[in-house]
Amino acid sequence: MRTDDLIKALDADARSRAMPQAAAWWVALGAAVLIAATVFMLTIGPRPDMASAMHTMRFPAKFTYTVALAVTAFVFIRALSVPGAATRRLALAMWVAPILVAVAVILELLAVPSADWGRRLIGTNMYICMTFIPLIGLGPLAVFLMALRHGAPPRPVLSGAVAGLLAGGVAATFYAAHCFDDSPLFVATWYTIAIAFLTALGALGGRLFVRW
Repeated sequence: MRTDDLIKALDADARSRAMPQAAAWWVALGAAVLIAATVFMLTIGPRPDMASAMHTMRFPAKFTYTVALAVTAFVFIRALSVPGAATRRLALAMWVAPILVAVAVILELLAVPSADWGRRLIGTNMYICMTFIPLIGLGPLAVFLMALRHGAPPRPVLSGAVAGLLAGGVAATFYAAHCFDDSPLFVATWYTIAIAFLTALGALGGRLFVRW
């Protein structure tokens, strides 16, 4: 069988399943958000001064990064789960979140004296961040890997890695509501490292459980 015929057959098989692929991803996203919210509320919960923090610039800026990551990863992974889908532009869109946080870091460096850079980068919740973003994201990652199995992704490792980015974006969005370290220096460093862990775990999960 030629490669084109195989891709068409896989795509037809994915479309013929009990739940359409597009609907399956929305169900997966809803389940992932529900799981993340449950873990978040049962463990650390939102910071008590969140209402007043919303009136600052740095606190809402964290959500710009995490939500942008989650949205672009969700759009990208939906395309990756369908054989033959165009993904080049969606892959480029994944640069939106890193660019946003890089701009925020530059503005922070310009606005804050250099003597304070180290203190803002280390923050006060480094270990909590590194613990709870992966913890909140594990359930969503499992859901997204299951959704990938519902389709027929031709690049399972890449798809799994994007599932980890998506889980990380969802988890970091919830964690940001708890985190007292609002500096972009902290977010760019520790949020990214925690999300990278989920990304690596997702790539491994894609290799082990999504391959076909």
